[in-house]
Amino acid sequence: MGAPFLSLSLVQAQTPSSPPASALRRVRSSVEDLKGQRVAVVGLGKSGRAAARLALVRGASVLAIDKNEQLVPLENDPLFAEYAGLQTNLGYCDDMLLESADRIVVSPGVPLEEYGLSNWLHSGEQVTSELDFAAEVLPQNIKVLAVTGTNGKSTVTSFAGQMLHHLGIETFVGGNLGRPLSDAAIQCLQSSSGRDIYQVAVVEVSSYQMEIPIKYFSPAVSWIWIFQLCSCEQLIIKSFFNIFFITVKVAVVLNLTPDHLERHKTMQNYAALKCCLFSQMKHGKLAVLPVANHYLNEAFSSHANKCNVAWIGDHPGIKVDIETKGAILSIPTSGSVTHLQLGSLKAMGTHNYCNAAVAAFSVLGLDVGIDSDSINSTVEILSLLPHRMQVVFMDARGVTWVDDSKATNVESTYTGLMGLKDHKAVVLLGGLAKVLRNEGSNGFEQLVELLNHHRGVITFGSSGVMIQKTLCDGGLSIPCITAVNLEEAVKCARRMARNGDTILLSPGCASFDEFRNFEHRGKVFQELALSS
Repeated sequence: MGAPFLSLSLVQAQTPSSPPASALRRVRSSVEDLKGQRVAVVGLGKSGRAAARLALVRGASVLAIDKNEQLVPLENDPLFAEYAGLQTNLGYCDDMLLESADRIVVSPGVPLEEYGLSNWLHSGEQVTSELDFAAEVLPQNIKVLAVTGTNGKSTVTSFAGQMLHHLGIETFVGGNLGRPLSDAAIQCLQSSSGRDIYQVAVVEVSSYQMEIPIKYFSPAVSWIWIFQLCSCEQLIIKSFFNIFFITVKVAVVLNLTPDHLERHKTMQNYAALKCCLFSQMKHGKLAVLPVANHYLNEAFSSHANKCNVAWIGDHPGIKVDIETKGAILSIPTSGSVTHLQLGSLKAMGTHNYCNAAVAAFSVLGLDVGIDSDSINSTVEILSLLPHRMQVVFMDARGVTWVDDSKATNVESTYTGLMGLKDHKAVVLLGGLAKVLRNEGSNGFEQLVELLNHHRGVITFGSSGVMIQKTLCDGGLSIPCITAVNLEEAVKCARRMARNGDTILLSPGCASFDEFRNFEHRGKVFQELALSS
């Protein structure tokens, strides 16, 4: 794994005097801190490609690896045209190829069982996630709001970003959503201006991004000496520079329900990964969790004494009143209480009242000078991301077509249905059902009570027959038809719907039996709806 490094950590936990921020920025933008090193980037999706660019910007040579032989080698990508020292390996990859790397950066889509990554990690080699690789070089004065959870994290991340943008706060929004954090790191390193590009980063974090222990996505700042062990077995100072640990000011776990268990195996493992978000939080930073989730409570217990805790559904924290369309936000770090008016929220579905309230609470918790009146002014400008209870259009019969293709698990579909209690809907369920380990069920029986208030159900895709059987065995009393695929399901739904109804695609399943991803599924649904 290249030249071995010894990190003598925290030689100086604090420095008597630090250079001015402008000087630090100049140092950061000019230092190629990985010059002479070889970085292997495993997985060349959006995050991996961004990490490869970041490694090149930091002066490293890059070995880019992916099993997909159909990808375009990075050497042939215009985005990488200006960089030398780049090698792409597609298809079969001998695990030993990684031996030539000083560091390994792993994309979130790559399980640690592949490429012998878990062995490299456990042997003490420098294996890091794309998230942590980016955080390593972000300016330490960026305040970070980190959001995770099984459902709703993209919406809360987006809402928080919209609020901050509306109030004039320079904000990066990304991570697992949209732009990888490495994009922000590249912007910061290449900035020639004398000011910070971003005041805040709102980062969506998936459990996959937390499988490798985090070091830099944490709320500490310290100076570190880096030494190289030479062949003559003498410790010689190789370089001295700042490593900035970015400040995670607020971290939110929205919820935890069964998902991704084919990768994480148990709910305990899943909860533990989510709570890794708090592993480096201390000095009174703000942790936000849902009330009464025993998996999260158990996983969080080891972090509870390090940070202030707020609750989704209790005080201190966020309490939403659906009837009055309002929320009370009480922040433990400041003791402030804000009354948030949600009546002007345009997003469909009552669950989005909670999403907006959590976003507002988190923004207030960042302590960036936003007051109660200002945060209330942002509610009316919030808009949903595509494929999340997105109203496609209303047809000539007054039927409203709604795309909730992002509902890739049963709990997300349940939440969407809860928001449509006052509407009669034809509900489309199907795709590739996810595994609920040790429960002997696909989970769809929990939808029966809500579905019985609606017009009918169309199941489709590879799990369509199984879903229909589960619903009927569970006491479904409305019509339930099985279609071969989404196109047939839409035709059936159009025939079943009555004037003024809603046709809702909220599949409760993964999309990979018929589509590239949930976005592709949603786009096809919209095209089919508009073709009437």
